[in-house]
Amino acid sequence: MQALPLQGIRVIDYSHFLAGPYVGRCLAALGAEVIKVERPGTGDAGRQHAHVIDEQQSGYFLQLNMGKQGVSVDMKDPRGKDFMLKLCDSADVFIENYRPGALDKLGLGYAELSKRNPRLVYCSISAYGHTGPDAHRAGFGLIAEAKSGIMQMVGNPGEAPPLLRISLGDMYTGIHAVAAINAALLGRVNSGKGQHIDMALYDTLVSMHEYAVQCYTLSGGTVLPQQTGHDMPTSTLYGVFRANDGDLVIAAQVDDAWKRFATLLEQHGGPAGFGADTRFHSLNGRNAHRVEILTAVKAWVAARSVATVLDLLDGIDVPAAKVQRIDEVIQDPQIQARGMVMEQEHPRYGKLRLPNLPFRFSDCDTTIRQVAPDLGQHNAEVAATLGFSPAEITAMVADGVLFSK
Repeated sequence: MQALPLQGIRVIDYSHFLAGPYVGRCLAALGAEVIKVERPGTGDAGRQHAHVIDEQQSGYFLQLNMGKQGVSVDMKDPRGKDFMLKLCDSADVFIENYRPGALDKLGLGYAELSKRNPRLVYCSISAYGHTGPDAHRAGFGLIAEAKSGIMQMVGNPGEAPPLLRISLGDMYTGIHAVAAINAALLGRVNSGKGQHIDMALYDTLVSMHEYAVQCYTLSGGTVLPQQTGHDMPTSTLYGVFRANDGDLVIAAQVDDAWKRFATLLEQHGGPAGFGADTRFHSLNGRNAHRVEILTAVKAWVAARSVATVLDLLDGIDVPAAKVQRIDEVIQDPQIQARGMVMEQEHPRYGKLRLPNLPFRFSDCDTTIRQVAPDLGQHNAEVAATLGFSPAEITAMVADGVLFSK
């Protein structure tokens, strides 16, 4: 087995809640030493987020901050400021997700830290980025989802769009930040210098549009995505269907898959001649006759169980799947085989089961065994690496400059 790819890289995670902490967790899984810095008192706001165990420990925090060391520093005390600057001087990467300009007031902005540590890769994550007319505005993933055009495309026609129920903007921006940080670290090998990475949730979600933007621009502004509910009008047949005991998705939008699917329907009680109808043998033809196709397919699926439909479609190699609940996902043999629900042993709460990261390397294991830190748990250990004497550390702990609970 090889050493983890980022072994020897020190990361300062000065972020909170979701996007930034997710970046830190990913870098920790890849072998970096990640030091989570929190404010004294309540710490990261994510510590109060569901699901909360025993009214004090957040599963949200446990999931996003595993594998990290934890320090809590009072920056208002000069000793705390000195601690933070020395910590940043020792770092390869600094992660923050505050509103642009907020950390400049603390002396922790890129301009100041890079003067002290030119090799520092400094990653900022914000709603709108550090430039542009909206750079000063606060925002969350929900705001970026609404602004990006993604939310407008989902849901049923004539109804308000639903919440996506996963933090798409934060997580997608986070993994882009992981890629950018690693690229900057690689570039530093030749240049000897770090740089500022400016990630915006809004930018990231706009970049996700694989068809909406180009459909609009290349059509001269005549094609706008519309809410279509449970299928895609430009990719017939591709959507969600209700069986007599649950829901499933079917992806028969490719010509060969469609022909197999249509023939199967005809053989198992569907409309006569459905499989041989050449009107449906091209994507354009299927899209033109979408309502006729959907009417037949919906009726056919509704008369059968999910298991029956999936068994028939598996037999002809047409992609399909049940719309699963979370309990079914956790019990799914494929997820279990891939280790995507990991286990950690917590000193107070025993066995924890949390989502794993999707990294798979042939010659190293990226599974994080270390649970998320308590607030200020590693104050003394980290301070010692920065050259503070035992007496200085004891005094800072006693005075609350290094906070823990």
